[in-house]
Amino acid sequence: MVQKARIRLTGTSPSTLDGICGEVRKIADKTGVNIAGPIPFPTKKLVVPCRKSPDGEGTETWDHWEMRIHKRLIDLDADERALRQLMRIQVPKDVSIEIVLTS
Repeated sequence: MVQKARIRLTGTSPSTLDGICGEVRKIADKTGVNIAGPIPFPTKKLVVPCRKSPDGEGTETWDHWEMRIHKRLIDLDADERALRQLMRIQVPKDVSIEIVLTS
């Protein structure tokens, strides 16, 4: 049975996530490994409401700050050469990458 590698990417910028997904696809094409994905997951919105006025006097006006979390999922066959090249990808600080091997 072929072992699979599941790569889970999370970040705040969808363009950087798509760039990393493109690099993973290039590595899979170069090494001849089967790839499934990237599968986009629903975007999570983290909303923080806060009062505009610092002292509490006046009208109640609120600011709503929002951060969006984007996720991608990629499945590929766990080939040793492909995994070594995956470890060399330069990942920005705002992107989290998780690689899990499954059988």
